[in-house]
Amino acid sequence: MTVKVEFHYDFGSPNCYLAHKVIPQIEARTGVAFSYFPILLGGVFKLTNNASPVQQFAEIPHKMKYMRLEMRRFIEEHNLSAFRMNPHFPVNTLQIMRGAIVAEDEGTSKLYVETMLNAMWEQEKKMDDPAVIKEVLDAAGLDGDHFLARIQEAPIKEKLLANTAASAERGCFGAPTFFVGDEIYFGKDRLEAVEKEILRQKNR
Repeated sequence: MTVKVEFHYDFGSPNCYLAHKVIPQIEARTGVAFSYFPILLGGVFKLTNNASPVQQFAEIPHKMKYMRLEMRRFIEEHNLSAFRMNPHFPVNTLQIMRGAIVAEDEGTSKLYVETMLNAMWEQEKKMDDPAVIKEVLDAAGLDGDHFLARIQEAPIKEKLLANTAASAERGCFGAPTFFVGDEIYFGKDRLEAVEKEILRQKNR
């Protein structure tokens, strides 16, 4: 049976980076590829009356401390030592998420996603600065000027908005969110459950 797995992501989420780095292992074990679905996380928050954990738990120090502990454990478990917390966090990802729509349109999504996530969460780049975006894209062999021009196109803007609205309508309230068929899972810590559900649907 064909299993459809979607990864709803925004480059501004460190947990999306961490999930992305683990996804290839799940794909290899299950033989099922994940479909990457770009959304604007800030838009999802507005549509679902949600807020980022930094805002939600700012006055709950034990919760924030535990979240950092949980992230460290995940990083160690999966040997993701290249991860660096971006000093510019939170970063406005509107431009680079529109760029993800451009990359989909032009067939360069895999390279684009890897480039953006690495720039954000390994290289500590300020990815809301057009000059930095251009520099990063050019270094990856993508045309920075071309991308910066295309993200201003109305259809590109509209597609990102449509993705975001559709994601929220399906039940997404944050990122990373995964859909295995119609089953929803939130957070990188649910990847084991995602894998189990992929195998369940594949083998039924």
